[in-house]
Amino acid sequence: MNSYQNLAYLENLYRLQSLGFDYVDPISPNKPQMQTSQLPNTYQSLCNTIMQCHLCDLSKSRSQSMVGFGSYTPKIVFIDAFVSSAEDESNSYYTGPARTMLRDMIEKVLDLSIDDVYITHAVKCKPFGFQQPSPSECNSCSPYLHKQLELLAPKLIVTLGGDAHALLTHDKSEFESLRGAYIPYGNTHIIPMYHPAFLVRNPSSKKEAMRDLTLIKEKLSKVQFS
Repeated sequence: MNSYQNLAYLENLYRLQSLGFDYVDPISPNKPQMQTSQLPNTYQSLCNTIMQCHLCDLSKSRSQSMVGFGSYTPKIVFIDAFVSSAEDESNSYYTGPARTMLRDMIEKVLDLSIDDVYITHAVKCKPFGFQQPSPSECNSCSPYLHKQLELLAPKLIVTLGGDAHALLTHDKSEFESLRGAYIPYGNTHIIPMYHPAFLVRNPSSKKEAMRDLTLIKEKLSKVQFS
């Protein structure tokens, strides 16, 4: 926004103020955040609750809630940040070049089947347009994600990109300082790695991603057989 636009907005605000209008901070229309303890204790019931969720305005932008895909007893849970338009339109978790890359990572590098893992999003509904969800919209989904992890009880969690990691852990540290680390999280651990979409755009980072996948494979093997 340039200085001329700023000036025009200020003049309009002063004009409205002179007519008697008052200004207040914006408020969120979302309902109060639920607690994880209020959610169902069976996974299918939890899925039904998520699919019928209308806690925030994102329920108006979606075709459906993207609950998750894969095994209910997963070795790894992969967490993405937000539902993409392509995923929402196709109701598929393996859409486009980034998802093809993720599938190849799982099957060709980690030597796992798609049926051995679970993939979900921190925010279950597609945002409006190209916007990122607001903090209140993200907070509405947070109990769902934590309840999913509680019920799925994965041996390892992989956060795909900085947004996903921050939404899960509320850690706003520089992502490069976190990527490839083995971070304790409850009864399991998190390994943050680059989002596949980032690797599609930045193929020079695939070498670092391969190191992260090697670490995931190594740690998973130790957990499995400990």
